[in-house]
Amino acid sequence: MRIVLFCENKYAIDILYPIYQEAIKSAENQLLWYVHLLKIPDFPLQGKVDYTHDMQQVYDFSPEAIFVPGNIVPYYLPGVKIQVFHGYAAEKKDHWIIRRYFDTYFTQGPYFTKKFKELSAKYGDFEVVETGWPKQDWIKAHMADFDQEREELLKMHGKKQIVLYAPTFSPSLTSVCALKSALLHLVKMEDIVLLLKFHPLMRKEWVDEYKLFAEQNEHIVWVDGFNVTKYQLMSDLMISDTSSTVYEFLLLGRPVITYRTIAKDIYWTNITDATQLPNAFENALYNEEDIVRRRWIVDNYDPHLDGMVCKRMLDAAADYIRRHGVPKERKLNLWRRYTSIKTFGKIKRRGE
Repeated sequence: MRIVLFCENKYAIDILYPIYQEAIKSAENQLLWYVHLLKIPDFPLQGKVDYTHDMQQVYDFSPEAIFVPGNIVPYYLPGVKIQVFHGYAAEKKDHWIIRRYFDTYFTQGPYFTKKFKELSAKYGDFEVVETGWPKQDWIKAHMADFDQEREELLKMHGKKQIVLYAPTFSPSLTSVCALKSALLHLVKMEDIVLLLKFHPLMRKEWVDEYKLFAEQNEHIVWVDGFNVTKYQLMSDLMISDTSSTVYEFLLLGRPVITYRTIAKDIYWTNITDATQLPNAFENALYNEEDIVRRRWIVDNYDPHLDGMVCKRMLDAAADYIRRHGVPKERKLNLWRRYTSIKTFGKIKRRGE
């Protein structure tokens, strides 16, 4: 199977990489990464995988399956277009918008499957298969990889626990402007090391502000890299706001504190005032109700933690092709076609 792993934004890389690792196990698979040049000028897998910034090259590759953790993929590319999602943030409105670019949706768990099957029945032009989320395969394989680094960090700082602050980048939802003083107070009060890991799309001025914040305060550490999961695995508790990383952390069975989340259903500790953070920290670690609610998240948001998600995805893609053949292109209205061309440019089709 000729497979394209479609990276419009940097966060897509660590979502798609487990699919790549599974796909290369078969000599029958050919893989090509599409990497958006302007949004990902420093592709971290350069030299390790076959990739291109050129949409014409993607078209000429003639993909049979395209895995996309974003909202849009060029309609004119051949291949079954597969939405694999960029997280679990169901409270964000765009999570449920059907833009008509995809032939099938590979959902994370029963909560998502039910709703997307309802949307599939409404629109009638895409399928839904529950596979789990590919990043969970990487987590299972690397669960204990960072234990030594965690212990060395705690020993270096003379602390007992690690807390991760991972806010969203959205200006209307992020907590970066509200929590800085409260985070400093928490570090001074509690026996913790605080890691700061920001979204790749976070505003530069906020990134610079918090980098300086870390430099100026003991036991606060700025961490780089596109993969937040490493630091989730090292941490005992996470602080965030309205971010899909909340659900990723809950699926590890660990406590979360959010600041003014817009989620309608809250399965963790949420605060509405920055001064509530110290008390929330004490409660979140041992709250029995939160433990039960985290179990609900695992059962409904993503119970597929067996390390077989990517195999299911590849099997489901092959099954779609067996039943329907390889789609030549996606039929869209003029507006969606225009949006696709505006975002990714034109290509020269075979025979033109």
